[in-house]
Amino acid sequence: MAHGREPLLRWRPRSLQSRQLWAASIGLVAFLALTGYALDKAFFDVASQGRAERLKSYALYYAGHTDFARDGSLIPPDVPPDGRFDRPGSGLYAVIELPNGQWSSLSAQGPVLPDGEMLGGRQERADGPLPMTRSDGLPGEVYRYGIGLVDATRSNAPEFPYTIYVMEDAGTLPRQVSVFRQALWGYLGIAAAVLLFLQAVILRWSLLPLRRVVVELKRVQRGQLARMSEHHPRELEPLTESINALVESERENLERQRNTLADLAHSLKTPLAVLRTRLDSDPSDAGLREELDIQLRRMNDLVGYQLARAASGGHKLFAAPVPIEPHAEQIVRGLEKIYAAKGTVCEFDIDPEACFHGEPGDLQELLGNLLENAFKWAKSRVLLTARPGESAPGRRPGLLLAVDDDGPGIPPEQVAVVLQRGVRGDERVHGHGIGLAIVQDMVRSYRGELDVSRSPELGGARFEVRLPPGL
Repeated sequence: MAHGREPLLRWRPRSLQSRQLWAASIGLVAFLALTGYALDKAFFDVASQGRAERLKSYALYYAGHTDFARDGSLIPPDVPPDGRFDRPGSGLYAVIELPNGQWSSLSAQGPVLPDGEMLGGRQERADGPLPMTRSDGLPGEVYRYGIGLVDATRSNAPEFPYTIYVMEDAGTLPRQVSVFRQALWGYLGIAAAVLLFLQAVILRWSLLPLRRVVVELKRVQRGQLARMSEHHPRELEPLTESINALVESERENLERQRNTLADLAHSLKTPLAVLRTRLDSDPSDAGLREELDIQLRRMNDLVGYQLARAASGGHKLFAAPVPIEPHAEQIVRGLEKIYAAKGTVCEFDIDPEACFHGEPGDLQELLGNLLENAFKWAKSRVLLTARPGESAPGRRPGLLLAVDDDGPGIPPEQVAVVLQRGVRGDERVHGHGIGLAIVQDMVRSYRGELDVSRSPELGGARFEVRLPPGL
């Protein structure tokens, strides 16, 4: 069974353009074929009905233009309704059955036509195909229409019944249909070729933006471009924006890992240098053990801190929404126990629609650092606010997180210093800056903003995090 599917898989078009071209071409050919069949069937039906109407009109013409002499002899019309009636073997015949004989058109001289019977007055009959023999002796068929009439125009003469038959060769209609079919399928073939060509051109033109995206993506992969351009159709904007976000996220993560390793190495230089100096100075065993213990604890704390920063630096580009309140309650319960002596109380103002689109660990790290900082400096009250942020059509909404406290706050001249701190561990500011480096790095990784100001509600510091709408 697997071997039977391999040829089909190899035949299947690989490109999106080939797939669409094949699908559209098959649909177009099927449509034209159905259209041709419908037109052919309609022409045949109309031609058949027209033949019946035509034979009847010929018969009525003969009925209106035929006279009888006093002796009962028939006087045919001087001009027949169709010139074929005067051309032998033309395929169109007229026969008038009389009580004492028969009259036939010149075209009926030679062929052996089916016998007709007398019909009653105003009686009509349409039948066929009926067998006949052509002038060359070959068998054939005819369609026939007959109408029975009575002549009562002659004075002092009894009514004179007669029947008019008009017959047409059965091969006439197929020949007309054949000519029509040749013209129909010829024109449809030309139309199909033109439409297929236009379809290929339009399809190539419509897929041109997608090919440009592929070219740009290859150039990004080769390092020739830093990111995808922003000039793309609306349908492709989510794709290009996602690619740009992924590329930027990967670059930021790589840069963060490099910085983290550099920070860790730099942080370990001093403890290692102290240990080397102590070892070189040959101290007492007790002093050496005490110094080693202090410096090892310091190195352990530095390694744990830098690894925590590295772990908080990355996040999934497409993540499920994470509710804020359950994580906030878990963190606040622990902090209230730690700062129970102060009696600090944390209030929540959390919109049920507000969600964090990212890693749950990132949310815990973000809330943990902000709330711990607020608990440390608050006198008695802390306020956590969470609301949906800015939104854009077709995108998930952003997020606004704010932590207020009623502590001493941050002087305005120190706000710029707090916000300008880098990602290195030795550049952080003490006091309200505890854990803020991790918060800044995390907010930056989510392309958000961190604003430090005075709290209008509680009068202390206010740390406000704004995360932009997602993809």
